[in-house]
Amino acid sequence: MKKKFFYLLFIFTFSFILLFSISNFCFAWGDPEIVSKINSAFETIEGWLLKIATPAAAVAVGSGIFMKKFSFGDEEKIRTGKKIIKGSLFSYAFILAIDLILSAIKSLVE
Repeated sequence: MKKKFFYLLFIFTFSFILLFSISNFCFAWGDPEIVSKINSAFETIEGWLLKIATPAAAVAVGSGIFMKKFSFGDEEKIRTGKKIIKGSLFSYAFILAIDLILSAIKSLVE
C-alpha cells in the first residue's frame, strides 16, 4: 500500500514539474487574456483577504482579552480566552506567511 502510494505521488510530482517546464516554453511570448484576468482577480482577492484579516485578528484578540479580563476567576473562560488569542495570532501569522511565500514565488517566476 505504501509503495503504491509512493509511486503515485512520484508520478504526480514528476508530471506536475514536467507540465510547468513545458508550459514555460510554449507560452513564452505572452499570457492569454483570460490568464491575465484570472491573475488580476486572484491578486484582488488576496488584497481583500489581507485587508479583512487584520481587523478580524484584532477583534478576535480583543474579544479573547476581554474574555480573560471579565472571567471573574472562572478557569474555563480564562482557558477559552487564551485559546482565542493564540488561535487568532497563529491564523494571522499564517495568512501573512502565505502572502510572503506567494510574493517570493511571484518574484522568482518573473
